Amino acid sequence: MATMNRDQIMKKPFNDFKNYPYGFARSGDFSIRESELLAKHGSLIAALMSGELEPESAEEQSMLAVARGEKAADTAVEKAWSKYQARINRPKVGSMYGRSRYTDEAFEISGSDDDDIVVED
Repeated sequence: MATMNRDQIMKKPFNDFKNYPYGFARSGDFSIRESELLAKHGSLIAALMSGELEPESAEEQSMLAVARGEKAADTAVEKAWSKYQARINRPKVGSMYGRSRYTDEAFEISGSDDDDIVVED
């Protein structure tokens, strides 16, 4: 039963629609080879990390160690996964002005609606 589950997981292409809605190949972050490796082996690595599957070979144990950050990446698959993890976990760039730009209308002074302090001479 576990072999069938493993085969199903390995046949399923890996997608991350949250971070890469148009796919890895169209993102510009990965080369064609890296995007192919992620699509082919990403589901297996994700299943190993989540604990759905136990590593059966030395190669899978190595992939799991790299995914956890316990070991440096050696193979092309491990390097592609490390690059993927670095891309999705990078800090978000923000603006000190918020999401939208200010318009001239935002700085207009309205008539009597303001509760400004009035100084009388």
